[in-house]
Amino acid sequence: MQQPENGRSDIQKIEAKLPQPLARFMRRMRQPGARWIRLPVAVLLIVGGVLGFLPILGFWMLPLGLLLLAEDYPPAQRWIRSMMVGTRRLWLRQKRRFTGARDSS
Repeated sequence: MQQPENGRSDIQKIEAKLPQPLARFMRRMRQPGARWIRLPVAVLLIVGGVLGFLPILGFWMLPLGLLLLAEDYPPAQRWIRSMMVGTRRLWLRQKRRFTGARDSS
């Protein structure tokens, strides 16, 4: 993924906002040696996210699976990054619309 001017990647910014156990899991899964674990976990998270309407599974699994997949599949990196940026813009626009709040990041 892209390295912004402050040296933190987009994924590192997302990890900073995740709950600590989930952020630790993402850091471990992004290690170069974890590739053979990362790909099946990414596919399982994506499938679980698509089936998020079922109990136990959740829609939160889909973006995490896509982020993990982007680590090993470069053609998906640009698409996933643009999707993340677009979703964040939409979220902030809706947040401002309904609460009048400003984002501090």
